[in-house]
Amino acid sequence: MISSTPIKGVYLSSTVDLKARFGKAFESVSDVLNLHEPQEIADPSEIRFALSWKPADDAFAPYPNLEMVSSIAAGVDSILNCPSLPVDVIVTRICDPDQAYMMAEFAVWQVIWYHRNMRQYLINENNHVWRWVDRLSISDYTVGILGFGNLGRTVARALVSLGFPVVAACRTAIKKPDYTGITLLSGTTSIRNTAARANILINLLPLTAETQFVLDANLFAAMPRGSVLIQIGRGEHLKEADLIGALDNGQLSAASLDVFSSEPLPSDHPFWDDLRIMVTPHDASESGISVVVEQVAACVADFTQGKAHRFAIDRSRGY
Repeated sequence: MISSTPIKGVYLSSTVDLKARFGKAFESVSDVLNLHEPQEIADPSEIRFALSWKPADDAFAPYPNLEMVSSIAAGVDSILNCPSLPVDVIVTRICDPDQAYMMAEFAVWQVIWYHRNMRQYLINENNHVWRWVDRLSISDYTVGILGFGNLGRTVARALVSLGFPVVAACRTAIKKPDYTGITLLSGTTSIRNTAARANILINLLPLTAETQFVLDANLFAAMPRGSVLIQIGRGEHLKEADLIGALDNGQLSAASLDVFSSEPLPSDHPFWDDLRIMVTPHDASESGISVVVEQVAACVADFTQGKAHRFAIDRSRGY
């Protein structure tokens, strides 16, 4: 539908105060989009757009004329899994190259932390011990990456530039790949086969019905003994009890977790006190406010002008 008037939209999130975070910035695009909190809306039938992150189960129900929902990040699983999301609504996400670089920065830091055994250096420092720490040669320390979208590709290239062998699992085969130093695996066994070669495994998969709880005891058992997990995908990828089991039996030596099935992570969760686990608060990467506003406004403008939808996801694939 082509329109010259701003679309009326609503902020919908159960975990983030979206108006406090983005409201001032969205004033700069008021010619295409006007956003309000649910309690500020007199007539829900006027709402055609929602800006969302982890919406409540019934979040979309009050808005019968909703046509588009935009995530504030690359992930859209919490939106797609929301029971009240209409089946015909367009869902878009943020595609930020800087976010990919931030993710690569985080991943590289984690890989180096474990490869160089930096935690042991901190222990030695605390005990006033001057001692070198043994480590594998970089050429013998394979990094596996689950997921080879924009984030996975950027992470892989950054690690290859430092000399790490990289193997990556992608959903479909890539024709004529130009990824020097990266071994690409595809097909139904690619995730397990990637894990089997990884001294350190980085999860960047999208969350779909097929990838839910993919990080389980069976996958950990396939990994080299004493390997490490870096979990920066989605919390629902991980079976938490299976991770603890793999750490307890020595199959895994450590894990870094940035995402959790329940966020914020409850203060009494055992992960906090487990020295084998590094916890960070879903902060591996984040798009800047200006990028979110720019891309959301572009999506809305395309929609109102009847153009193809930039940044729209394929709902059949889940990303």
